[in-house]
Amino acid sequence: SGLSWEPHSRAVEQIHLRCTEGSLEWLYPARALRVLLEPNLASARHTTVCIKPASDFQGASIYVERAGQLHLVLSEAEGARPRQVSCFSAHTPRGVALFLQASPPRDISRRTASFQYELLSNQSTAGPDFKKMDLVEAMCRPCDNMELLMAICSSDFVVKGSIQSVSHDSENHMSQVDVRVQKVYRQKNQIFQQEEGSVAWQGPIRTLLQCKVKKGGGDFLFTGNEHFGEAWLGCAPRFKDFMLVYQAARERGANPCEF
Repeated sequence: SGLSWEPHSRAVEQIHLRCTEGSLEWLYPARALRVLLEPNLASARHTTVCIKPASDFQGASIYVERAGQLHLVLSEAEGARPRQVSCFSAHTPRGVALFLQASPPRDISRRTASFQYELLSNQSTAGPDFKKMDLVEAMCRPCDNMELLMAICSSDFVVKGSIQSVSHDSENHMSQVDVRVQKVYRQKNQIFQQEEGSVAWQGPIRTLLQCKVKKGGGDFLFTGNEHFGEAWLGCAPRFKDFMLVYQAARERGANPCEF
């Protein structure tokens, strides 16, 4: 809380966060806050940072540090806009520094600058320059056979189902696939819920608008990972095509896990 700081001090409060995902809530923002995301990892695979401001984010602007310079990620002036995820690549394996600059208070009402963050494995096309984009892990290209087999082992969710509808959000560069689920093989959280009075399950899956997802008939195997409580599409082959790949791999003893 900014209320706990010395009123005349000009020092910048510094915070070290060691987790690969989490959240920060800054009450009554005052002066500035430097947040170092420094996960304790043996490897430096996590080189993409994504942040999602809370719907009531106010009282500060967020910058990311690049070679001693600050690049704006979110200004308080954007307060009325929908809260989309912003991602950027990290330049060094040591971590990422975010700088939160408090805005002058307009009145004495309570203000809260809060956001969630995730450090992702660098499977993106993000270059070394600062970039602001939606989730970069969503891949538009089809998965190859080995990626399909690995997807059922390592994904946060694996479900069999059909596409009910596809909607597009051009402002936030996202598409949503509403899925009617026949079987839930795995899900990390309860994104896919059983309909009342029915044996069927359903749930939304997000992907990038540029992937140009369209509604198709038949059954699919949907896999992917969760980010900020939302399901993001990974590999999604037709179910019959996946079973051919899986059975062939199983006969060779090349399947990385049992399905």
